[in-house]
Amino acid sequence: MNFIKRAFWNMKAKKGKTLLQLFVFTVICVFVLSGLTIQSAAQKSSELARQELGGSVTLQVDRQKQMEKQQDSGEKRSFESTPIKVSDANKLAALDHVKSYNYITSASANAGNFDAIESSSSSDSSSSSSSSNAKNSQGGPQMVQADLSIEGVISTALVDDFSDGDSKITDGRAITKSDVGKKVTVINETLAEENDLSVGDSITIESATDEDTTVKLKIVGIYKTTSSGDDQAQNFSFLNPYNKLYTPYTATAALKGDDYKNTIDSAVYYMDDAKNIDVFVKAAKKTSIDFDTFTLNTNDQLYQQMVGPIENVASFSKNVVYLVSVAGAVILGLIVMMSIRERKYEMGVLMAIGEKRWKLIGQFLTEILIVAVIAIGIASLTGNLVANQLGNQLLTQQISSSTDSTQTASGQMPGGGGGMGGGMFGHSSANVDVIDSLNVAVSINDMLVLGGIGIFIAIIATLLPSISVLRLHPKTILTKQE
Repeated sequence: MNFIKRAFWNMKAKKGKTLLQLFVFTVICVFVLSGLTIQSAAQKSSELARQELGGSVTLQVDRQKQMEKQQDSGEKRSFESTPIKVSDANKLAALDHVKSYNYITSASANAGNFDAIESSSSSDSSSSSSSSNAKNSQGGPQMVQADLSIEGVISTALVDDFSDGDSKITDGRAITKSDVGKKVTVINETLAEENDLSVGDSITIESATDEDTTVKLKIVGIYKTTSSGDDQAQNFSFLNPYNKLYTPYTATAALKGDDYKNTIDSAVYYMDDAKNIDVFVKAAKKTSIDFDTFTLNTNDQLYQQMVGPIENVASFSKNVVYLVSVAGAVILGLIVMMSIRERKYEMGVLMAIGEKRWKLIGQFLTEILIVAVIAIGIASLTGNLVANQLGNQLLTQQISSSTDSTQTASGQMPGGGGGMGGGMFGHSSANVDVIDSLNVAVSINDMLVLGGIGIFIAIIATLLPSISVLRLHPKTILTKQE
């Protein structure tokens, strides 16, 4: 068709303007493609992080409601332990989206046939801990002697200290689900060395509230910890991290007495994907569990901490796409408008000899579409490099900003926030690394979207200026030509 030939001839004759349009269009395409690929990379990274980290939901006693009930009934408010039936916890474990779960029950105890690691102030007397199982004459908590901390679990691998790397098995094996119902334990390396204990030996522990209740445990593993413990550990032996024993939750329940048989203190459910937390909670609320007594606490803190900066980058890149597309269309439209205004006489002559208006518009559109195709091709070759540099630079800035904000918030907390150890509800966020790089790669989908945006910009930038001129009569155009 003649208008296509004229488009090629005009581009060849006016190389300067053609190169200017090509440069502007290439810059637009490169930034649009960079924004699109950064968004795609951020979305993929977020999805992988969400699936890998998931989230957790903890079933535990609703302390707030417990206090409110005591206040309404006129009772003196006190901290009471309400165990959860294992059968109830199993109902939630059977729901969809539960990747793994851990049952937790804690107790304090005294060493039987071995010696606990003494704290600095407990050389002459045993330390003491408050137990809700023992009452004094006024009905309040009674101070009982204890030098060991016992934590009953399904799996030590799901305990914060082990999953974060603060503790690790150095000999033997960890507590696993197959140990439920068995009397086995994992003890600290320092405690084992002080008592010349090794894997395969047996130890006896005594209940801190009932001396007649003893449990014999077989050592199946020894662990080492880097935790320095709480400052109070120097006053209370049971707070010393070296005096912490891990057992199956059934063994810890047996130590607490018959009233705690087949019960736990809390249950932590780890989701296969953080987005399924709400679905799980809704399904859990439909079970027969008494949620007037118990509550579900959700936690996706790990996921939010890891993907926070990357979501900010994705949001920024999305705004870049919108801004560059609009600004590019305006700038390119102005360039085309200037070009068309300079070619009024050419258009007037062509219309005077019978050339149709739509063919003239087709000529201008062909010229800009040829430029667009070349620009998109150049962008596809260079966009990946630009997107990698831009994306990782933006991500680094977001991580730095996020870190500064976190440090500022921590500094404003009482005591500098240093006393807050670990996370809530079965997850710790102290050792979680944020995503610090993006795997940016131009995909076919990104190219298709870029092509659509590029063609749209080309059409808008051509049609609007063309219509304003071509609506004039040929005679008017020629007579007003200076």
